[in-house]
Amino acid sequence: MLLFVSSRGSHVACLERILNLDGSYRWERVGPGDSAGSAEIADFLARRARFDEDLWAIELDIAEPERFIAETTLAG
Repeated sequence: MLLFVSSRGSHVACLERILNLDGSYRWERVGPGDSAGSAEIADFLARRARFDEDLWAIELDIAEPERFIAETTLAG
């Protein structure tokens, strides 16, 4: 699963749910960096979809995206 986090329509980060060796999950930053354009994001999604046909990509347009990312990646 991928979370595309944006604020007021501007891309901030992409997070992916990663399986740890101990069986737990964590969220990690992947893909296009902040302020990536829609073409770069679409290209990233197309590349990922070639390897995972059941890919879930969710976009969150939220206030205080850096706080959300910090709390999400910390919590796992």
